[in-house]
Amino acid sequence: MSAVIPTGAARSIGSILIESGRLSSADADRISAHQQQHGLQFGDAAIALRLLTKEDIDFALARQFDYAYLNNQDNSLRAELVAAYKPFSQIGENLRAVRSQLMLRWLNTDPNHKVIAVVSAGKGEGRSFIAANLAIVFAQQGQRTLLVDADLRAAPTKGQHSLFKLSKSIGLSGILADRAGLEAALPVPSLPGLTVLPVGAVPPNPQELLGRPEFRELLAKAAQQFDVIIVDTPAGGDFADAEIIAARAGAALMVARKDQSLMPDVALLARRLQGGGVTLVGSVLNDG
Repeated sequence: MSAVIPTGAARSIGSILIESGRLSSADADRISAHQQQHGLQFGDAAIALRLLTKEDIDFALARQFDYAYLNNQDNSLRAELVAAYKPFSQIGENLRAVRSQLMLRWLNTDPNHKVIAVVSAGKGEGRSFIAANLAIVFAQQGQRTLLVDADLRAAPTKGQHSLFKLSKSIGLSGILADRAGLEAALPVPSLPGLTVLPVGAVPPNPQELLGRPEFRELLAKAAQQFDVIIVDTPAGGDFADAEIIAARAGAALMVARKDQSLMPDVALLARRLQGGGVTLVGSVLNDG
């Protein structure tokens, strides 16, 4: 007769930590005895005995409730992906707050509202950082999430390709040139539910490609397979690409950087987007 191994929330914190090599069976017994003697939670007892840290407990709770995140020794992704490496930090909390607002103001208001463009007026204001980390927190919530890198102005090895350390892909530009389909999008093995479509080769005609019906059709097909689609964009003050992308998405999240973004430029981009029928569902002040 084979033993039944519990999964998900049925697994105890102790068993998860033992399986992961963070705790010995003998120390788990010590913690259990201290827990019963003093009427404590397992984690509180472990920390009181200095056998585990809060990081260990957070790790076990995340595994217990199928909340995927990476430990600091895992270098499969770039450290800038804070939501993947430090989901319980203040930045992680802020990202989840933004996620909640996007759901309340856009995603939950209509079943057809699945796409959000992440825009900013200038370069270096954190669009890719915000887009990537938002995609991660949506995936951590159990949403089937697609992150599209639509900055066709950037080198193919930059942006989301670099952040997620992706393998070579024909990418978005290849799809828009009718050389591939959504199979060009790449799953992120360490973050279940998250798929990334990198930019692909830099084309000579970004605006023309984004303005083609193929881009609208791509988003429509993606909406049949994913719950949330986050689209990274180039600087809105430099190119009209962001306006085209946001118009296709229907909604945009505005990003500005503290002590860098010029408010007249941000306001001008907001007016242009709203004039094109785009719903501005929120804004993020990036102070990193």
